[in-house]
Amino acid sequence: MAASIIEMIVFPGFVFLGVLGMIFEYVDRILYARLQNRKGPPWFQPFADFIKLAAKEDIVPREADSVMFKVTPLLAATATVVASFYIPLWGPAALHSFAGDAVVVIYLLTIPTMSFFLAGWYSTSLYSTVGAVRTITQLFAYEVPLFLVILAPGILAKTWSLSEMAAFYSAHPLLCLSNVVGFVVAIVALQGKLERIPFDIPEAETEIVAGTFTEYSGRLLVLFRLAISIETVVGAALISAVFLPFGYGLGAAWGFVVFIVKIAFVMVILAVFKTSVARLRIEQMVNFCWKYVAPAAVLQLFISLILSAFVG
Repeated sequence: MAASIIEMIVFPGFVFLGVLGMIFEYVDRILYARLQNRKGPPWFQPFADFIKLAAKEDIVPREADSVMFKVTPLLAATATVVASFYIPLWGPAALHSFAGDAVVVIYLLTIPTMSFFLAGWYSTSLYSTVGAVRTITQLFAYEVPLFLVILAPGILAKTWSLSEMAAFYSAHPLLCLSNVVGFVVAIVALQGKLERIPFDIPEAETEIVAGTFTEYSGRLLVLFRLAISIETVVGAALISAVFLPFGYGLGAAWGFVVFIVKIAFVMVILAVFKTSVARLRIEQMVNFCWKYVAPAAVLQLFISLILSAFVG
């Protein structure tokens, strides 16, 4: 019981993922700035923002649903932490794994987005409501392609357990080349899930202030920001486990180093993606996902199905 509490709260739970998420938030911001020929923030900026917001008062709008307003940030943060328990991090086996845990991880990573929607909806602010509607609309665009490309490699590995998939592709590294299309689709879908440019439509500052989070402040806003930072790490870890299953046989210490390098690699790709494109309108985002991203995900599914006939 005590060990489970430590895992949940300290390592590799909320504290570890929160600190790692803020570190990679800085990495993302500094890369974004340098790619735009700007200096960027100091290394301690995410931690300073955390302390500043945590010290502020939590203000609940008079017309908002007080219970939902307060519960949704906690729900978002908890779901992202729990999802990490089923993803192989620095070893081929996750902290807790079972047959079909890939489906559970995708489900858990959908909960933060639903929490954002509920938070905006129950804030009853006009800006928050518009942001909430955009959040749920965007969800239907990227969620199906992401679901397909995470499960498609499992067809070849003959398992939907992330740990078993990582072990299979670690033992057959050349077969990772068959998942290149899925890797690209997963990067695009993760960018949409995290609501990063060009898919930051739900919180477009020039249009709807801060979208879903317009009415949030203090510790509740901190929880939402932490949930997003942790979701970034967990999403990058998920992509690494499925498409970059390398470095698992090096022991705990070197495996942890490789784990950080793989997440940093995914973060660099996301930062370059964020810098090189402009924001889309909501209908452009939906059309792009269903015209290009979803067919590419189906292509990856067919590749895995065809190869599975030849791989014993």
